[in-house]
Amino acid sequence: MLTDSSIPNRFLAALPADVLERLRPHLHRIDLPLRHILFEMDEPVGQIVFPDAGMTSLMIRLEDGAQLEIGVVGREGLVGLSALFGAEVSPHTAMVQLPGRGLRIDPRILREEMLRSPALLERVHRYSQAVNAQVSQTAACNIHHNLSERLGRWLLMAHDRADGDVLPLTQEFLSIMLGVRRSGVTVAANTLQQTGAIAHDRGRITVLSRERLEGAACECYAMAQTHSRRLLG
Repeated sequence: MLTDSSIPNRFLAALPADVLERLRPHLHRIDLPLRHILFEMDEPVGQIVFPDAGMTSLMIRLEDGAQLEIGVVGREGLVGLSALFGAEVSPHTAMVQLPGRGLRIDPRILREEMLRSPALLERVHRYSQAVNAQVSQTAACNIHHNLSERLGRWLLMAHDRADGDVLPLTQEFLSIMLGVRRSGVTVAANTLQQTGAIAHDRGRITVLSRERLEGAACECYAMAQTHSRRLLG
Protein backbone atom coordinates (compact mmCIF):
# COMPACT_ATOMS: atom_id res chain seq x y z
CA MET A 1 0.00 0.00 0.00
CA LEU A 2 1.20 3.50 -0.83
CA THR A 3 1.42 5.45 2.43
CA ASP A 4 3.40 8.60 1.56
CA SER A 5 1.99 11.56 -0.33
CA SER A 6 4.75 11.91 -2.94
CA ILE A 7 3.53 10.99 -6.46
CA PRO A 8 6.31 11.63 -9.02
CA ASN A 9 4.36 9.84 -11.75
CA ARG A 10 2.58 12.54 -13.77
CA PHE A 11 -0.31 10.34 -14.90
CA LEU A 12 -1.29 9.60 -11.30
CA ALA A 13 -0.53 13.12 -10.06
CA ALA A 14 -2.98 14.57 -12.62
CA LEU A 15 -5.93 12.49 -11.34
CA PRO A 16 -8.62 14.03 -9.11
CA ALA A 17 -7.84 13.64 -5.41
CA ASP A 18 -10.80 11.34 -4.73
CA VAL A 19 -9.76 8.95 -7.52
CA LEU A 20 -6.18 8.83 -6.30
CA GLU A 21 -7.31 8.15 -2.74
CA ARG A 22 -9.39 5.18 -3.89
CA LEU A 23 -6.40 3.81 -5.82
CA ARG A 24 -3.85 4.49 -3.07
CA PRO A 25 -4.48 1.28 -1.01
CA HIS A 26 -3.85 -0.79 -4.15
CA LEU A 27 -0.60 0.91 -5.25
CA HIS A 28 2.64 -0.80 -4.24
CA ARG A 29 6.18 0.48 -4.68
CA ILE A 30 8.57 -1.61 -6.77
CA ASP A 31 12.12 -1.32 -8.02
CA LEU A 32 12.69 -1.18 -11.76
CA PRO A 33 16.25 -2.48 -12.27
CA LEU A 34 18.11 -2.25 -15.54
CA ARG A 35 16.98 -4.80 -18.18
CA HIS A 36 14.15 -6.04 -15.97
CA ILE A 37 11.27 -7.43 -18.06
CA LEU A 38 7.85 -6.41 -16.77
CA PHE A 39 6.04 -8.72 -19.17
CA GLU A 40 6.72 -10.50 -22.44
CA MET A 41 5.06 -10.18 -25.83
CA ASP A 42 2.15 -12.63 -26.27
CA GLU A 43 1.89 -13.19 -22.51
CA PRO A 44 -0.71 -11.87 -20.04
CA VAL A 45 -0.09 -8.49 -18.41
CA GLY A 46 -0.20 -9.16 -14.68
CA GLN A 47 0.43 -5.63 -13.49
CA ILE A 48 0.12 -2.00 -14.51
CA VAL A 49 3.26 -0.04 -13.66
CA PHE A 50 3.48 3.73 -13.14
CA PRO A 51 7.20 4.64 -13.31
CA ASP A 52 8.48 7.27 -10.86
CA ALA A 53 11.79 7.48 -12.70
CA GLY A 54 13.71 5.74 -15.46
CA MET A 55 12.47 4.51 -18.82
CA THR A 56 10.84 1.34 -20.12
CA SER A 57 11.01 0.29 -23.77
CA LEU A 58 8.10 -1.33 -25.59
CA MET A 59 9.53 -3.87 -28.01
CA ILE A 60 8.19 -6.26 -30.62
CA ARG A 61 9.82 -9.56 -31.57
CA LEU A 62 10.06 -10.55 -35.23
CA GLU A 63 9.97 -14.08 -36.65
CA ASP A 64 13.77 -14.21 -37.01
CA GLY A 65 14.17 -13.40 -33.30
CA ALA A 66 15.16 -9.77 -33.82
CA GLN A 67 13.64 -7.18 -31.50
CA LEU A 68 12.70 -3.62 -32.35
CA GLU A 69 11.62 -0.81 -30.08
CA ILE A 70 8.31 0.85 -30.93
CA GLY A 71 7.91 3.23 -27.98
CA VAL A 72 9.12 4.33 -24.57
CA VAL A 73 7.44 5.08 -21.23
CA GLY A 74 8.69 7.15 -18.31
CA ARG A 75 7.17 9.04 -15.42
CA GLU A 76 4.67 10.64 -17.79
CA GLY A 77 2.63 7.46 -18.20
CA LEU A 78 2.03 3.81 -17.46
CA VAL A 79 3.19 0.41 -18.70
CA GLY A 80 0.61 -2.26 -19.52
CA LEU A 81 -1.95 -0.14 -21.32
CA SER A 82 -3.33 -3.04 -23.39
CA ALA A 83 -4.63 -4.74 -20.22
CA LEU A 84 -6.96 -1.79 -19.60
CA PHE A 85 -8.72 -2.40 -22.93
CA GLY A 86 -9.43 -6.09 -22.47
CA ALA A 87 -6.41 -7.59 -24.27
CA GLU A 88 -5.69 -11.10 -22.99
CA VAL A 89 -1.99 -10.90 -23.90
CA SER A 90 0.45 -8.07 -24.53
CA PRO A 91 1.29 -7.00 -28.10
CA HIS A 92 4.85 -6.17 -27.00
CA THR A 93 7.59 -6.83 -24.44
CA ALA A 94 8.20 -4.19 -21.77
CA MET A 95 11.85 -3.95 -20.64
CA VAL A 96 13.43 -1.40 -18.29
CA GLN A 97 16.18 0.50 -20.13
CA LEU A 98 16.94 3.22 -17.57
CA PRO A 99 16.61 1.99 -13.97
CA GLY A 100 14.25 3.60 -11.49
CA ARG A 101 11.30 2.91 -9.22
CA GLY A 102 7.58 2.87 -9.69
CA LEU A 103 4.14 1.89 -8.46
CA ARG A 104 2.28 -1.22 -9.51
CA ILE A 105 -1.41 -2.06 -9.41
CA ASP A 106 -3.58 -5.00 -10.45
CA PRO A 107 -5.12 -4.24 -13.87
CA ARG A 108 -8.54 -5.39 -12.60
CA ILE A 109 -8.55 -2.70 -9.89
CA LEU A 110 -7.74 0.01 -12.42
CA ARG A 111 -10.38 -1.23 -14.87
CA GLU A 112 -13.00 -1.16 -12.12
CA GLU A 113 -12.06 2.41 -11.23
CA MET A 114 -12.21 3.41 -14.91
CA LEU A 115 -15.89 2.36 -14.93
CA ARG A 116 -16.49 4.41 -11.81
CA SER A 117 -14.52 7.52 -12.70
CA PRO A 118 -15.06 9.43 -15.98
CA ALA A 119 -11.94 11.48 -15.20
CA LEU A 120 -9.74 8.38 -15.04
CA LEU A 121 -11.37 6.91 -18.15
CA GLU A 122 -10.69 10.09 -20.11
CA ARG A 123 -7.09 10.21 -18.86
CA VAL A 124 -6.50 6.62 -19.98
CA HIS A 125 -8.01 7.35 -23.40
CA ARG A 126 -5.89 10.48 -23.82
CA TYR A 127 -2.75 8.63 -22.79
CA SER A 128 -3.60 5.83 -25.22
CA GLN A 129 -3.81 8.42 -28.02
CA ALA A 130 -0.43 9.85 -26.99
CA VAL A 131 1.16 6.39 -27.09
CA ASN A 132 -0.36 5.68 -30.51
CA ALA A 133 1.01 9.00 -31.79
CA GLN A 134 4.47 8.13 -30.49
CA VAL A 135 4.39 4.67 -32.11
CA SER A 136 3.21 6.14 -35.43
CA GLN A 137 5.92 8.81 -35.31
CA THR A 138 8.55 6.16 -34.60
CA ALA A 139 7.44 4.15 -37.65
CA ALA A 140 7.65 7.23 -39.88
CA CYS A 141 11.02 8.18 -38.42
CA ASN A 142 12.50 4.74 -39.08
CA ILE A 143 11.58 5.04 -42.76
CA HIS A 144 12.39 8.64 -43.59
CA HIS A 145 15.35 9.78 -41.45
CA ASN A 146 19.01 8.87 -41.30
CA LEU A 147 20.54 7.04 -38.37
CA SER A 148 22.20 10.00 -36.65
CA GLU A 149 18.87 11.90 -36.68
CA ARG A 150 17.07 8.84 -35.29
CA LEU A 151 19.71 8.35 -32.62
CA GLY A 152 19.40 12.01 -31.67
CA ARG A 153 15.64 11.63 -31.29
CA TRP A 154 16.00 8.49 -29.18
CA LEU A 155 18.60 10.11 -26.90
CA LEU A 156 16.31 13.11 -26.38
CA MET A 157 13.49 10.81 -25.29
CA ALA A 158 15.85 9.00 -22.92
CA HIS A 159 17.20 12.30 -21.57
CA ASP A 160 13.64 13.49 -20.87
CA ARG A 161 13.09 10.47 -18.65
CA ALA A 162 16.51 10.34 -16.96
CA ASP A 163 17.48 12.13 -13.75
CA GLY A 164 20.76 13.42 -15.15
CA ASP A 165 22.89 13.84 -18.25
CA VAL A 166 24.69 10.47 -18.09
CA LEU A 167 22.77 7.66 -19.78
CA PRO A 168 23.92 4.05 -19.11
CA LEU A 169 23.57 2.88 -22.70
CA THR A 170 25.87 0.60 -24.65
CA GLN A 171 26.16 0.85 -28.42
CA GLU A 172 25.19 -2.81 -28.67
CA PHE A 173 21.96 -2.05 -26.83
CA LEU A 174 21.28 1.01 -29.00
CA SER A 175 21.75 -1.10 -32.13
CA ILE A 176 18.96 -3.40 -30.90
CA MET A 177 16.67 -0.49 -30.04
CA LEU A 178 17.19 1.16 -33.42
CA GLY A 179 17.22 -2.07 -35.43
CA VAL A 180 20.62 -1.48 -37.06
CA ARG A 181 24.15 -2.85 -36.93
CA ARG A 182 26.39 -1.81 -34.07
CA SER A 183 28.87 -0.29 -36.53
CA GLY A 184 26.11 2.03 -37.74
CA VAL A 185 25.44 3.22 -34.19
CA THR A 186 29.16 3.93 -33.74
CA VAL A 187 29.19 6.14 -36.83
CA ALA A 188 25.99 7.94 -35.77
CA ALA A 189 27.29 8.49 -32.22
CA ASN A 190 30.56 9.86 -33.61
CA THR A 191 28.57 12.27 -35.78
CA LEU A 192 26.64 13.56 -32.76
CA GLN A 193 29.84 13.77 -30.74
CA GLN A 194 31.49 15.92 -33.40
CA THR A 195 28.65 18.46 -33.07
CA GLY A 196 29.34 18.76 -29.34
CA ALA A 197 25.90 17.34 -28.48
CA ILE A 198 27.13 14.20 -26.70
CA ALA A 199 30.18 12.32 -25.53
CA HIS A 200 30.13 8.54 -25.76
CA ASP A 201 32.28 6.07 -23.92
CA ARG A 202 32.11 2.38 -23.08
CA GLY A 203 28.69 1.72 -21.61
CA ARG A 204 27.45 5.29 -21.35
CA ILE A 205 26.48 8.39 -23.29
CA THR A 206 26.67 11.87 -21.76
CA VAL A 207 24.46 14.66 -23.05
CA LEU A 208 26.74 17.72 -23.25
CA SER A 209 24.37 20.14 -24.99
CA ARG A 210 20.63 19.63 -25.05
CA GLU A 211 20.27 22.45 -27.59
CA ARG A 212 22.73 20.88 -30.01
CA LEU A 213 21.17 17.47 -29.60
CA GLU A 214 17.76 18.90 -30.46
CA GLY A 215 19.31 20.56 -33.51
CA ALA A 216 20.84 17.28 -34.67
CA ALA A 217 17.67 15.22 -34.22
CA CYS A 218 14.89 14.98 -36.78
CA GLU A 219 11.60 16.82 -36.44
CA CYS A 220 9.87 13.67 -35.17
CA TYR A 221 10.91 14.41 -31.59
CA ALA A 222 9.27 17.85 -31.56
CA MET A 223 6.16 16.54 -33.31
CA ALA A 224 5.70 13.76 -30.74
CA GLN A 225 6.20 16.23 -27.90
CA THR A 226 3.54 18.51 -29.36
CA HIS A 227 1.06 15.62 -29.56
CA SER A 228 1.82 14.63 -25.97
CA ARG A 229 1.39 18.14 -24.59
CA ARG A 230 -1.86 18.60 -26.51
CA LEU A 231 -3.32 15.35 -25.18
CA LEU A 232 -1.91 15.24 -21.64
CA GLY A 233 -1.11 18.85 -20.77
